[in-house]
Amino acid sequence: KSEGVFRESAGFVLDPMLLLHALLFSGVEASSMPNQPLRQVLALHGGGSVVDAATVKSPSDTYHGMAAKGRDNAKMPISKILHQSIMGGCYVGFGGLLSTVVAGSSPGIAAANPGIQKFIFAALFPVNLLLILMSGGQLFTGNSAAVPAAFYEGLVTFEELVKSWGVSYVGNVIGCGLFAFAARYTGILSYGVKDLAVATAVKKCSSTFGPTVAKAIMCNWLVCMAVWLAGAANDLTGKMVGIWFPISTFVAIGLEHSVANMFLLPLGMLGGAKISFFTAIIKNFIPVTIGNAIAGALVVAAGYSYQFGKLGNNAGQGASRVPKSMLDMPA
Repeated sequence: KSEGVFRESAGFVLDPMLLLHALLFSGVEASSMPNQPLRQVLALHGGGSVVDAATVKSPSDTYHGMAAKGRDNAKMPISKILHQSIMGGCYVGFGGLLSTVVAGSSPGIAAANPGIQKFIFAALFPVNLLLILMSGGQLFTGNSAAVPAAFYEGLVTFEELVKSWGVSYVGNVIGCGLFAFAARYTGILSYGVKDLAVATAVKKCSSTFGPTVAKAIMCNWLVCMAVWLAGAANDLTGKMVGIWFPISTFVAIGLEHSVANMFLLPLGMLGGAKISFFTAIIKNFIPVTIGNAIAGALVVAAGYSYQFGKLGNNAGQGASRVPKSMLDMPA
């Protein structure tokens, strides 16, 4: 066919040059165009502006999205932070209980190959973070990175950071504790489930201070990167993949997560573990909370602020440049 041949499309004659003009004006609403054929062409691709079809954000945009989300979390009223943190604690309970029930109900597998039981536990556990991140829930461990990132970028005050950490920690304790009591009340905490819960609680309180802090740093490094990857992804599938692998990794290795322990330790104690609250606080909660905070505030937030934000003197890359539609990174 010759170059001058036209094609019939959508009931009108389509000139190739018209397509070129349509592309040039594709960022303009079709209804505002004076040329009728051009409006028709624009209507073929939705009649609106072209949107970013990338499946992931850049690392820089992901960091600034995290900082902006940390700002939003820290500036919430205390009542809303507490509510979302209680919900987050309950979701951690769902994941922890799922893992404990399935893995604890497989005694034959545990006896023949303990690694398979650990793999089952680790593979199921990440459902909790998926629920939290997709519903806007808050965990102390996520806020330990997002809110300091906002602080480093000048988006929140130190007082707001302390408020966010303190209220989210308390809310997580309430949610996880209530869920552990619910597991016992409903009779779920029995037989192999109870045995695994007791063994897990005892093991978590058997290490010394230094190694527990180190395991907590490694743990929340992975958890914050799961939050990072979920925020970088623009679709649900990408968010699921981003969450699943880092969370399964820390669980399978046996690292220490303060909020997960807020459920697992009470669950084991309710099942009969010979551990006092004092022992749980001294041997686990204090060192694990310190390690988790170091990982979030220093390793992840400070590290990437140095790379992409104000700590690295990248003053021109503030979080305010990130469109509101991109700020979908929960913490």
